[in-house]
Amino acid sequence: MRTLSVRSLGIRAFRNLVGVELELGPRLNVLSGDNGQGKTNTLEALYVLATSRSFRTSRLVDLVPVGGETASIRGEILESGEKREQTIGIRKGLRAVRVEGKRPPTLAAYAVQTPTVVFHAGALELTNGGGKERRRLLDRIALYESPASLGESDVYAKAVRSRQRVLEARGTGAADLEGWEELIARHGLAISEGRAAAAARLHPEVRDAFGRIGPAGLDLVMTYRRGSPSSLDEFRRELGRSRGRDRARRATSVGPHRDDLVLSLSGKPVREMASQGQQRALVLSLELAEISVIGSIRGVHPILLMDDVSSELDRRVTDAVFNALRTARGQVLLTTTRPELIDPAGCLGGPDRVDFRVSGGRVGRA
Repeated sequence: MRTLSVRSLGIRAFRNLVGVELELGPRLNVLSGDNGQGKTNTLEALYVLATSRSFRTSRLVDLVPVGGETASIRGEILESGEKREQTIGIRKGLRAVRVEGKRPPTLAAYAVQTPTVVFHAGALELTNGGGKERRRLLDRIALYESPASLGESDVYAKAVRSRQRVLEARGTGAADLEGWEELIARHGLAISEGRAAAAARLHPEVRDAFGRIGPAGLDLVMTYRRGSPSSLDEFRRELGRSRGRDRARRATSVGPHRDDLVLSLSGKPVREMASQGQQRALVLSLELAEISVIGSIRGVHPILLMDDVSSELDRRVTDAVFNALRTARGQVLLTTTRPELIDPAGCLGGPDRVDFRVSGGRVGRA
């Protein structure tokens, strides 16, 4: 499997980061500092560079400082000895991405260039929240299986919105409803098939990771639950039958936007029964499994970003995570208020560990 790392990172006018220039290490990079100084913003900037999206907001305008107009991020990526430059500029909620100065054919093609996985406070929604974050997890994996899946999601979302507008404006007998429902069924079925394949890939990897870092004696089971029929004809019929209900509720009641990944520990639903420590261990297991699955599809070791790891995990789980990462051999960037607690035995970075200090929106070597 090929190696992958961000060798240098330049950030301009991104949240509170005015001008940051970093030379990163190929293994463990520790960003420490007090809360509110820009540690998470630095990880977010790298994630935006790698994926064109933020893990904290869907509004690109939120990434530009108040009173500013543009933000930009530049990175030199090293993949098995070959260098490339990736850049992203953000202006008025729009983004412009480039690889080696050239515009990629699609955002999906750009997003799979530099596989990056993030563990952050919001990731706990994977276990204790609704299905949205779990669907996103499956969609991230499906994107590497088939970059065209991003286009499927865009067409599906547009068709769902259009059908709902027709229902509310002209009622359940409108002539153009069948056309929108055809698009919903075809593209929705493709989305669910991609998620089902992603769940099948993910399940054994999550069980393996949880067996290494989770509490002993708990059996983890994942079940992918569809929010729509698996047959195209039945999907269309169900949309037709639900027109009245959807008009009254002002929402589409059938489709992959209602898919979910059901998690249970020893037969009990995680959301209802798991302790906070068990949930955090499970979230880490899901992230480690995501790294393994994406790595096997893409053929590289994905980059891992871990935000505020020392406050989210206990000592035993933290040690288990670093032991697991030691064999993965990917680049890791993490933030913490207590750098002395991070990998004290040096099992991950060893002499390659690089420490940075973040203060007032500036980042420098510690």
